[in-house]
Amino acid sequence: MNEIIEEQEFKGINFKAEQLKKADYEYCVFRNCNFAGVELSNYSFTECEFANCDMSSAKLLHTSLKEVSFNNCKLLGIHFDQCNTFLLAMGFNSCQLDLSSFYQLILKQTVFNNCSVKEVDFVETDLTEAKFNDCDLSGATFENAVLTKADLRNAFGYDIDPEINQISKMRVSSTDLRGLLSKHDLRID
Repeated sequence: MNEIIEEQEFKGINFKAEQLKKADYEYCVFRNCNFAGVELSNYSFTECEFANCDMSSAKLLHTSLKEVSFNNCKLLGIHFDQCNTFLLAMGFNSCQLDLSSFYQLILKQTVFNNCSVKEVDFVETDLTEAKFNDCDLSGATFENAVLTKADLRNAFGYDIDPEINQISKMRVSSTDLRGLLSKHDLRID
């Protein structure tokens, strides 16, 4: 069993140079840390916060992210789909998630607030009641995704085909209907 590290704050550490101790982290804060390309497989983070961190291309194979919040983080090219799915729960605020993958994950009620979510893989992802507030979804892939009651009223750049996704009661802005109708090549004025 891994050591449990609780209620600690880690500030300004470059984990590419100094390896993060193998442990289960609970109620910890990681602030201004560099995890870019770092191997975090089989780590466990419970109710932790990552703030102003660069985690681009970090390896998360079997990593547990339970009630984890990411604030103003760079999360480019992350394969969240490789995480441990047991109790997986995350929130994203002012993050760059471009080129990341959430393939086949259950992300019910997940909040993406003011995020860049360009070219992200949401294929077969359950986004029931998820919220995308002020998010750029340009090039994001939605295929066989569950978007039931999802809120995209303030999102933009998305292209969601209603014929291959579940969109019942999904909320969208009337000014951005072209994101649902693009395959029909309509001219919406």
